[in-house]
Amino acid sequence: MKNRFMIMLAALICFVGLAPAQEVRYNFDPATDFSKFHTYRWVEIKGASYPNQLMDSQIKAAIDSQLALKGLTPTTGDNADLNVAYQISIDKEKQLNSFGGWGVWGGGMGTITTSTINNGTLAIDFYNPAAKMLVWRGQGTKTLDPSSKPEKNQERLQKAVAKILKNFPPKQK
Repeated sequence: MKNRFMIMLAALICFVGLAPAQEVRYNFDPATDFSKFHTYRWVEIKGASYPNQLMDSQIKAAIDSQLALKGLTPTTGDNADLNVAYQISIDKEKQLNSFGGWGVWGGGMGTITTSTINNGTLAIDFYNPAAKMLVWRGQGTKTLDPSSKPEKNQERLQKAVAKILKNFPPKQK
């Protein structure tokens, strides 16, 4: 009986060890000189999914905190060096990618494409407003879990944003 318990315990430990961990990825435009960016402003992508006001402010505060550590300053003016936006998915949802006129730029002609983002995903985008193009994107899965305790959710969010922005700005040769 004791051996059977030990085998079941070992199997459970192995199963828990295989549980998928938070995944983080990023991509950027290698032609962009990130050393020229010093200020940023928050923008919204029209049609993208956003959480309630409480979670929205928590996400922005976590991102603001990490960007401050990297020497970037938030601004509300139109002359920001970068536009920053985020999208979340609690369930599988369509993600909108806006290039050109509509979305993060205002009016005009542009292109919007869609892709699917997985459960609990936070995607952070940096746009160069002068060039009107996406220059950096980072995303983390298993970042948001609405069923957990608020303290745990906030801790997970802080860690996820730090991981997502670890490689921003990217090291360039």
